[in-house]
Amino acid sequence: MRTGGSSRIDFFIKRLPKRRCETVSQSCFFIAYFCRRADFYAQSCYFRRRLKISKQGSRMVKQKHAGKNARVEDQHVIEARAALARRIAAHCSEGVLSTAVPGLSLYRQSTPTACTSAAYDPRLVVFVQGQKRINAGATSYLCDASSFLLSTIDLPVVSQVVAATPEKPMLGLLISLEMPAVRRILSQEEFLLPGEPADARGMAVGVTSIEMLNACSRLIDLLDTPQDIAFLSGLIQREIIYRLLRSPQGRHLHAIATLGEQSHRTAKAITWLRMNYAKPLRVEELAAMAQMGVSTLHHHFRSLTAMSPIQYQKQLRLHVARERMLNDGIDAASAAFEVGYESASQFNREYSRFFGQPPMRDVKARRLTFAAMVNN
Repeated sequence: MRTGGSSRIDFFIKRLPKRRCETVSQSCFFIAYFCRRADFYAQSCYFRRRLKISKQGSRMVKQKHAGKNARVEDQHVIEARAALARRIAAHCSEGVLSTAVPGLSLYRQSTPTACTSAAYDPRLVVFVQGQKRINAGATSYLCDASSFLLSTIDLPVVSQVVAATPEKPMLGLLISLEMPAVRRILSQEEFLLPGEPADARGMAVGVTSIEMLNACSRLIDLLDTPQDIAFLSGLIQREIIYRLLRSPQGRHLHAIATLGEQSHRTAKAITWLRMNYAKPLRVEELAAMAQMGVSTLHHHFRSLTAMSPIQYQKQLRLHVARERMLNDGIDAASAAFEVGYESASQFNREYSRFFGQPPMRDVKARRLTFAAMVNN
């Protein structure tokens, strides 16, 4: 009887849907328990054990197939990334190269660098080799060969190449993002995204998909056929933006590009502050410009930039002053008044606190570092 019952149980487990098997097993167990039938209770326990073994076997098979698929996909991504790295290395010798493709720049750095201040505009940076650290406010992002960096607003940052050698240099490409082009894609009826996320950020890091790697390779290939740039570059960049919007990080770009959303209105205030950093800041006027209350502006501003409006203005002023002293040779007092400071001593204190040393000493150290890099 036990043998026949076992075969019937195995038959039902194979034929019935898993959810229904679980329901039948649980019902049989309780009925057997309350009926006090030893044989029925034994059969129900056997039913539950066989069902558990069957579920474990199915799970192991799924994990095995998933592991195989993941390994195949990883190998394809590695090959696509290597192909893109070869294309970048073939066209870019060292530093940043602005290409004939509108909005496309290539980047190559053969040695680690010191911290460099910059202002990032909306952009997509795809890394294929090396490592780079970008600090925006109190948030630090580490980008490696598998990642891309998305910046959706103007942000003052401090960046540093932390892993690069002449044999294996830091390689990447930069694509400038035009919000009208993003909105045209979002306006398509076929393109549906969930509403604006509560944690919209001005900067995000994601994993580069094989589709995005292949599209970037095709964009660089246009450099070998200049006659095709005018017609095809816009189409390929449109595909890259589409891939970006479909990624988990695409929601941040969606929030900024969507007219009327609070993130979009906050971005307008950020853009105004970026263009008028030397003017006195009145947060009430900035909030009125963004059509929101002061506390609401503070919340969304900090969410996007990881800093308050006053901190944003201060960092932007310090970054611009540093570049003016380094590139144009002006003194610290002139740089301070040019970027909006009324007191040179206050500028010196805030500069030392932010960059770690007084203005002229910092500029001298940076020039020596750049000279050593050039000599090497």
